[in-house]
Amino acid sequence: MKLYSTNTPGVTVDFKEAVFNSMPQDKGLYMPVGIPVLDRDFIENIEMYSLSEIAFKAADSILQGAIPKNDLKAIVEDAIDFPAPVVKLDDRTYVLELFHGPSLAFKDFGARFMSRVMGYFMTEGEKTLNVLVATSGDTGGAVALGFLGVPNTQVTILYPKGKVSAIQELQLTTNGRNIRAIEVDGTFDDCQALVKQAFTDKELNEKFRLTSANSINIARLIPQTFYYFNAYAQLKREGKTEVVFSVPSGNFGNIGAGLLAWKMGLPVKQFIAATNVNDTVPAFFKSGLYEPRPSISTLSNAMDVGNPSNWVRIMNLFDNDLEQLRNIVTAASYNDTQTREAVQQIFDEYDYVVCPHTAIAWTAIADYRKLSNDETSAAVFLSTAHPCKFPDVYEGEIAGKITIPEQVKTLQGRPKQAVVLEADFTAFKEYLMGSEL
Repeated sequence: MKLYSTNTPGVTVDFKEAVFNSMPQDKGLYMPVGIPVLDRDFIENIEMYSLSEIAFKAADSILQGAIPKNDLKAIVEDAIDFPAPVVKLDDRTYVLELFHGPSLAFKDFGARFMSRVMGYFMTEGEKTLNVLVATSGDTGGAVALGFLGVPNTQVTILYPKGKVSAIQELQLTTNGRNIRAIEVDGTFDDCQALVKQAFTDKELNEKFRLTSANSINIARLIPQTFYYFNAYAQLKREGKTEVVFSVPSGNFGNIGAGLLAWKMGLPVKQFIAATNVNDTVPAFFKSGLYEPRPSISTLSNAMDVGNPSNWVRIMNLFDNDLEQLRNIVTAASYNDTQTREAVQQIFDEYDYVVCPHTAIAWTAIADYRKLSNDETSAAVFLSTAHPCKFPDVYEGEIAGKITIPEQVKTLQGRPKQAVVLEADFTAFKEYLMGSEL
């Protein structure tokens, strides 16, 4: 498998280098030189395969021999050892539950696969691998659990102070061992900027072996294609072959993976990028001008991103042609009031509790149907996190319906371990340079 930087397409690297040097020095992002199309027979009979079989087929196709088949199969089976069920709410509306992994969020797919790929490629005697990750809520918890106890690996998680939920903070700050947390007095965009600057800092790169666990790392993006293929397989078992996916979107890695799956041959009628008031992309769809802006705090905190990193990948998939993109993607944004209303409406109609991110994706489906008059497609909205992570969103009967999973109960009472820093690269660099990673 060969990959190129979106900023320098003529220079290519192999998969191992892209995994460990996750961000090219030209500050682009890695993309596959060629995107394989899965064979027609597999797609037409996909309902006959399990999630593990589908995941292996997709990974093996796109990696093109970068990892031998038997080794790759073992990695996939170890990483993706939890379900991703499509739950039917009515004859045309389905929710794809992606919160059944260890950290209760869809990020488990990417984090677990990536950690095992890195472990596979590491050889005895190499320098400690230092993983830097910025999180707006769920990424950090998934990465922490994905890498916890992995030999010869140190993880540093940066998260915005006061802008993650209590349970998310517990997942970030109570692990110890090879996981450490930095509480940044700023926004997620500040955290992301610090991490990106570290990757291009000569002195840091000379001292440490740095890599990213954010969705800028191609090894995070590839496994997220698995659940799109698997969702389609489940719908085919229901007799549904025309599908619309509504995707809660913050850093745009999730929908980017869906579009990669589509390029690989997954039949999808429409993607909807559903955001909160951090509407850089929906505004771009309206105006044609891409204007990143400072992020705003919302109930759907994992989507509080004003300058989504993966947007460059999506535009790259469509040759930077907005009109091409509009043929398969629409975008919409919603505020906190609309989010709360959606949580209540979904509960009233279906006796089903969703997290605020999921509520936004459902609202986008409802609006899509009004605007498109699409009365036949199966509409699937992605449920990206367990509602227990956002207790402040719920009250009354809805709050009483939420079950706290055992993995959350075990976190409660553990001491918080975090260093507080300003959103300043000099301070962050001094912390890294003065620490034993």
